Amino acid sequence: MRDSLARARVVFNAIAAVVALAGLADATYLAVAHLAGDNSVCGPSQPCSIVLGSAYAQIAGIPTAAFGAVAYFSAFSAATLAAFGYPRARSFLIVIVAAMFAFTLWLLYLQAFVLHAFCPFCLLSAAFTFCLAGLTLATPPAR
Repeated sequence: MRDSLARARVVFNAIAAVVALAGLADATYLAVAHLAGDNSVCGPSQPCSIVLGSAYAQIAGIPTAAFGAVAYFSAFSAATLAAFGYPRARSFLIVIVAAMFAFTLWLLYLQAFVLHAFCPFCLLSAAFTFCLAGLTLATPPAR
């Protein structure tokens, strides 16, 4: 029983690391496109351009996606360390994913009720964050 819980923790944390890595790729792509001034990142989708061109697409001149990239990298690192059995990494993963989840809800609110437009890349990032939250909640605690 104890071995199966330990194995489950490793599997859940490894999956969380892979999801965080996918989120890191998405956020990095958006941040680089923003910094390069590439408006064609969404293709012909005008709602996406509205979101990525809005005042909410950056904080103090830094692309919001760059903050997401840092958060995803932190989640990836914590999930990897937690998979290897570092107990404090699990605590850090919980904190970082909770912060990501709260910020994602805020960004979804902005898209739905303020901008009235959705960015597919942003929605993909939200899906990654929701998956991370679910995996973090479902991971059996260490005893």
